[in-house]
Amino acid sequence: MGTKRKLLTSLLAATTVLSLAACSSGGNKAANSGASESAAPPSASSAASSSAQPSGGDAPGWQADTSPITFDWYINFSWFNSKWGDDVVAKYVTKKTGVSLNFIVPAGNENEKLNTMLASGSLPDFITLAATDEAVRKMISGKLVLPLNELADQYDAYFYKVADPAKLGWFTQPDGNVYGYPNASSSPADYEKYGQSFTSNQTFEVRKDIYEAIGKPDMRTPEGFLNALKLAKEKFPEVDGQPLIPLGLHEFTDTGNYSLESYLQNFLAIPQQKDGKLYDRRQDPEYLRWLKTFRKANEMGLLAKDIFIDKRPQMEEKIAQGRYFAMLYQRSDFATQNLARYQKDPNSVYIAVDGPSNAALDAPTLSGPGISGWTVTLISKNVKDKKRAISFLSYLISEEGNKDLFLGEKGVTYDTIDGKDQFKPEVVDLLNKDRLAFDQKYGASYKYWMLMDTNMNLQWAPPSVEPAKQLEDWTKGHSMSMSEFDNLDPPPTTKEGVASSKNARLWGKTLPKLLLAKSDAEFDNIFDTYLKDRSDQDAIEAYRQQAYEANVKKLESLNK
Repeated sequence: MGTKRKLLTSLLAATTVLSLAACSSGGNKAANSGASESAAPPSASSAASSSAQPSGGDAPGWQADTSPITFDWYINFSWFNSKWGDDVVAKYVTKKTGVSLNFIVPAGNENEKLNTMLASGSLPDFITLAATDEAVRKMISGKLVLPLNELADQYDAYFYKVADPAKLGWFTQPDGNVYGYPNASSSPADYEKYGQSFTSNQTFEVRKDIYEAIGKPDMRTPEGFLNALKLAKEKFPEVDGQPLIPLGLHEFTDTGNYSLESYLQNFLAIPQQKDGKLYDRRQDPEYLRWLKTFRKANEMGLLAKDIFIDKRPQMEEKIAQGRYFAMLYQRSDFATQNLARYQKDPNSVYIAVDGPSNAALDAPTLSGPGISGWTVTLISKNVKDKKRAISFLSYLISEEGNKDLFLGEKGVTYDTIDGKDQFKPEVVDLLNKDRLAFDQKYGASYKYWMLMDTNMNLQWAPPSVEPAKQLEDWTKGHSMSMSEFDNLDPPPTTKEGVASSKNARLWGKTLPKLLLAKSDAEFDNIFDTYLKDRSDQDAIEAYRQQAYEANVKKLESLNK
């Protein structure tokens, strides 16, 4: 999914289970590399540990060697700006395991940075990127990453004790190996166990005070939607001396805009398959009707030029200023800004309301947690110490590791209170009042999200509080697994894959033109040209159908 949509300062402000799989649409949070001194080559003693015997499986492998080691960890999200070592959690984990981390983050375009690294054939020890990123398959096919199962067989059988068999089954490649492990992943069994707690990251939001001032209009129909934007602009032309932006969206990229693709299609409850055959949601009449509604909004002067050019940092700034009236935007991506608005004036926050709907006004079908998760983490063939690497990964995915990263150190950040391990009162108070300060001081509750198990962490998560709670609660009952539609695109190096990438870029150029069209007739011409200009579409659809059917079978086997 696009991705589904960054945080430390925004996305990770949510402390309950997140549908982070939807986050890939992401943003470009201006970030430094987070790099400190590069780790020195392993010493003879640490290199020798690589040939040590594997743990028997009952005891965590990391306990066999807690000597100091620093792993380089590449995070393929430019907005990630955390450094390891300055907070309670990082210090505790390093003290306990001996492992320090040197985060490496792209300064600008993620694809450019990653492609350069792939071309060189040299990757840092750990790599974390979106589960749907085509670079995952490039690394596997290029033999740039190591099979986790082979590492576990050789060095750390404990991996099999803590890894989820369903996730291993889902990520098993045709060669029988597993190369990456997901975060925020939910299997069919997880849905049976936790389903009522699952939420989606997808919400349609409005600024509460403006929405109420214009009479809480119904925005589910094109007419009501356009009228609400018009009323908001007329009644509140400016916000603190700056022009109101009637509608906010995720950023436009070279392949489109998440808000106007699967996000909008989910709100319209457009099916992804009909009678077992994949359905082209992009040609659905309801979808085109709403894209024309956005075109009409632009004609009426209701789409600010900002939304076509702003990246995530600019959008976060404008959300903090309250300049948007309405947004089709992932709730977790602006949690920090919304919290600041709530503390300043509870009536000025963004709240979730019923958004664009189909003609029948069906409830939305929002993307909930899926088995692919949000990101996957892989271990490079160049890793400086194979045993320490797989042992540390096993620790991170275990309940012990998840608890350490979520709750921190007992007596410092959490205690057993009323029979339950939970944050100390002053810690949770800071979490709810100032996420940035919480991250800097404690570093708990998903600051280090790379291998978080959001279901496991439910047992320790504090109750949601406003303003996040309203947005979160609104999605309950609308969230569902869409795992069978994950990873359907053909491999990038195949004929179909090359055509698919070309078509994606074609759509990226077409989408803004559709919104900027002067009339519905011009819109139709632009869309028809797009359909005609697509390459090898029949072959792409045949590949995707086959992949979909394989996913369905795989999910059925995992559920037995």
